[in-house]
Amino acid sequence: MVGLLALAFLAVGLLLYAFDEPQRIESAQAAQRTNDLDEAMTLYAQNCAVCHGLAGEGIGATPALNRDDLRSADAQMLTKVISSGLYSTSMPAWSKEDGGPLSDYQIATLITLIQIGDWGQTQDQVVNLGLAPLVPFTTQPDQALLEQAKALPGGDILALGIQIYAAQCVACHGADGLGTNLAPALNDPALRAKDAAEITLTIQNGVPKTLMSAWGDTLSEEETVAVTALITRWGEVPGGAIPAPDKPVPVTAESLQLGADLYAQSCARCHAAEGQGTRRAPSLNVKSYLEETNDSALQQIISLGVPGTAMPAWGDRLTDAEIQAIVGFIRSWEPTAPEVAAPARGGGGPWWATEGGTRPGGPGAMPSGGFNPNTDSSLQDVQPGAEATLQSGVALTGIISSTAQSGENVQAGVSIQSPGNGQGNTHTATGESGPPWARSEPAPWWESLDWRTAGLAGGLLAISTLLIGMAVFGLAGVNKGAEIPAANGSDATTR
Repeated sequence: MVGLLALAFLAVGLLLYAFDEPQRIESAQAAQRTNDLDEAMTLYAQNCAVCHGLAGEGIGATPALNRDDLRSADAQMLTKVISSGLYSTSMPAWSKEDGGPLSDYQIATLITLIQIGDWGQTQDQVVNLGLAPLVPFTTQPDQALLEQAKALPGGDILALGIQIYAAQCVACHGADGLGTNLAPALNDPALRAKDAAEITLTIQNGVPKTLMSAWGDTLSEEETVAVTALITRWGEVPGGAIPAPDKPVPVTAESLQLGADLYAQSCARCHAAEGQGTRRAPSLNVKSYLEETNDSALQQIISLGVPGTAMPAWGDRLTDAEIQAIVGFIRSWEPTAPEVAAPARGGGGPWWATEGGTRPGGPGAMPSGGFNPNTDSSLQDVQPGAEATLQSGVALTGIISSTAQSGENVQAGVSIQSPGNGQGNTHTATGESGPPWARSEPAPWWESLDWRTAGLAGGLLAISTLLIGMAVFGLAGVNKGAEIPAANGSDATTR
């Protein structure tokens, strides 16, 4: 009877295990996909965003990855393109076998991102890692100066070149063709001295092993001639005809948190806790200043400083990601910025001598005027891709990165990395939420107990006990029926 009960117990356990197995496999596969996508988003931020954009939208002649045809494309074809690159384009080989930095597994995760990934979460990951492309994509030519260019001999083709450059080329070559850290200047006397046919071939075919793509399939013959005319006649174009676009710095909840902390630590001593300014530094939180100063200008001021003033250059102390975070935080003041600044008393010196005696980074360090990392309840329970509004009135879309689950707050223990300029800082949230292994105290052993494993173990234990018992009783029966010699030497007796 004990044996039958044990076998029944084991059979029920096996049936329950088999019934739950498909769900367990599906859950394990979903967890693996989540891990693969998270790694792929990081790889994309580090290697691909500079050409393909924040959310796979493409930059200039570099094609978009956020496309329906690529989602349904053959995985083997995508693997070949990423691994070996594309000849006569700026797409290099990424496989280690072809001299690139990525393993086969990493390339496979990128293909998973292209086919089933969330590009909104990818954009947040790029921003949070501080790897958002720092160059604007397009701009609008100055209309008055454009009319002046049209008035020149052959001005129509020159004006067309200005318009095409503003729409397609300014992202890499910069305002007025003066170059950026991605591409050289085109407004250069040495380049103007080259043969026009050579410049045209470069535009059409690109430059191998650089970011200069082939534009032959993107621009028409007339448009190519127009861009060539602009490059060869740039000395005749009025300065400022192609201004720097006003592209806002992308932000997320994490980057605003980082910006608030960095502002409190590095900027509040001179500009005051709420950006109202002091006798040592001007006000930042005033409507006229924020409306007249775009994000690119703010980033340049912070990076390079202002000669002849107390404003130092922070470019050699903070990473690009940290400077962008500060710019995003300052920009969050704009909707509620006062018309007239009311400078705080003091300025500079230790924290107890600054406005309100509030220690930078302490509770209440940012009582108003922008994002307060300690008290802003409007960032709670923000879902990925949802639109949240800060207390200052700034609308943010998709501000929660892939590290936060839908419908949950940003989890404690989430690290916000901000690499750049060879330096990287990690800002980690604190708290007791998260999985058992992230808690300050170990979880009880029974929390990790699997009922299926327990059932199987119980069944095996019962069967083992039954087998041992049967063996014992069997040996006892053999001994009872064995013949042993009588002590007095008579015939054997049976015990």
